Amino acid sequence: MGERWQDRFRAGRISLPSWAREAPDRSLFRSNSSGTWELYTWDRATGEQRQATARPQGTELGSLDPTGAWVWWFADTDGDEFGVWMRRPFTGGPDEEAAPGLAPSYPAGLALGADGTALIGRSTDDGFSVHLCRPGAPPATLYSHRQEGYLAGMSDDGSLFAIAHSEHGDSRYTAVRVYRLDGSGGEAGPRAEAVGDLWDGPGRALYPGHFSPGGGALLVLHERRGRTEPLLWNPETGDELEVRLDDLPGELSAEWTSDGKQLLIVQEHRARSRLHLHTPAAGRTEPVDTPPGMVSAAAARPDGTVEYSWSSSQLPPVIRNTRGETVLTPPGTAAPPSVPVRDVDVEGPGGTVHALVSEPEAGTAPFPTVFLVHGGPEAQDTDAFFSDVAAWVDHGFAVVRVNYRGSTGYGSAWRNAIERRVGLTELEDITAVRDWAVASGLADPARLVLEGGSWGGYLTLLGLGVRPDDWSLGIAAVPIADYTAAYADEMEALRAFDRSMFGGSPDEVPELYAASSPITYASDVRAPVLVLAGENDPRCPIRQIENYVERLRELGKPHEVYRFDAGHGSFVVEERIRHMSAELDFALRNLGGAPGGPAPGTV
Repeated sequence: MGERWQDRFRAGRISLPSWAREAPDRSLFRSNSSGTWELYTWDRATGEQRQATARPQGTELGSLDPTGAWVWWFADTDGDEFGVWMRRPFTGGPDEEAAPGLAPSYPAGLALGADGTALIGRSTDDGFSVHLCRPGAPPATLYSHRQEGYLAGMSDDGSLFAIAHSEHGDSRYTAVRVYRLDGSGGEAGPRAEAVGDLWDGPGRALYPGHFSPGGGALLVLHERRGRTEPLLWNPETGDELEVRLDDLPGELSAEWTSDGKQLLIVQEHRARSRLHLHTPAAGRTEPVDTPPGMVSAAAARPDGTVEYSWSSSQLPPVIRNTRGETVLTPPGTAAPPSVPVRDVDVEGPGGTVHALVSEPEAGTAPFPTVFLVHGGPEAQDTDAFFSDVAAWVDHGFAVVRVNYRGSTGYGSAWRNAIERRVGLTELEDITAVRDWAVASGLADPARLVLEGGSWGGYLTLLGLGVRPDDWSLGIAAVPIADYTAAYADEMEALRAFDRSMFGGSPDEVPELYAASSPITYASDVRAPVLVLAGENDPRCPIRQIENYVERLRELGKPHEVYRFDAGHGSFVVEERIRHMSAELDFALRNLGGAPGGPAPGTV
């Protein structure tokens, strides 16, 4: 049993390859084949693959320039997400700093031009900024503001670039602006002139995407009708074309095909996704044939095919195209399959809550049950392959995943329902599904585990204090534990997110932060707690976790701590196995060993 679940973590994985716009045979992907998630180049013409990065904690962000000559990658320190962009030749060679003179920051977008121009978005404690970087010239600041934003993209000819901004003061509901770049470098140096603004007002976000290939129309996602949908916007004329696809339920995102004549639409509905090709000029939409499950990424190739990364809860990821071919196969053995999920709809205080249930193949209900709470909160649980879900199932646990209010995929109102009552609203939905699981006979009420990472870890600690009688034990990975201290130490982009969610900072609305902070309820915690924490985490910093753990210690609450030398999680395969081992060991010890054992004890 142990080897099987570990094999899923060690199995070769790859991301969907991207490619250079002007050299589409040159591709870039991420893989764990070295034991750490790193960047790899792939020459499709020759089949040659080359590892492009090799760092102790792995590499997450990378991109090819349009000519395919350079691989850009982001270099942080031990997973802290704070650093600079580096680059190296596609064919191999030494790494070099890509934008000398530009100070380290958190990444906030990258746009590369065919002539060597780079636009770099940066986020720091001072806010968001965009900088023009050219070989041999010092970086030039084109935009800077105290409020957060991100760089979305640059037109093919390099004349226009788009940003999302929150100059109006609410980073969760961004506006869009397009600038024209004057890179002539006169006495005043390069500058940018605003040519178009788009804002839908308070409470409605706009998300800029890419410019049309060879043109100036910008793809934007809006939520004017209560869900995300695409529109095409010409910033110079102000013309808008909303892409109305009312017959497709769920939330919609889009990307251009390489000829700019179609949009590849991704439809996410009830934890699954489907692909469609839409032709705006004809108003025609055609489905792309993919199996039931989740498409995590998709892109249209210049030859007219669509490549996509697909998996389901039962079957591990594959990279396929619409000709039915496997595009790229990772080295090593494939991951063992797991079990399919079933859908459950439970009536909660804010409406119907959709949940996914995975049951072990052996044994009978009621099962020991783990509620795996997703992070975000602006994310969702899906019918996709997850090694941690499969590991719990292998050990005889049922797994329940809840798309609580705050999750994406169920419309704008569902996503925004947690404002001003952060954490407590999500717990109401988790509680409703928890009560259903017990009443239906699925879950053993004496063996209920609340587990989550990041925002899910936060909800775990909050749930253990707010609903102490509901859970047998809790496992929280990289959580928010002391919200006021977390706000003080986290990256500025997350402070802006928190101000939007709570309606202000901890100084402005201290009572709301206190009501939503796990440390407030530490004295009410009864179940044993395992906390996993990254030493260099910029999102859920270590000091506020230490505050919470110290409070548990003072109160004599049973708890254990697993600390690791990385940031908000780990890209190292064996470290992820150690995390999972720690969680399984903690659960089995405190639930009396194997499923079917006595009620939980203490640590």
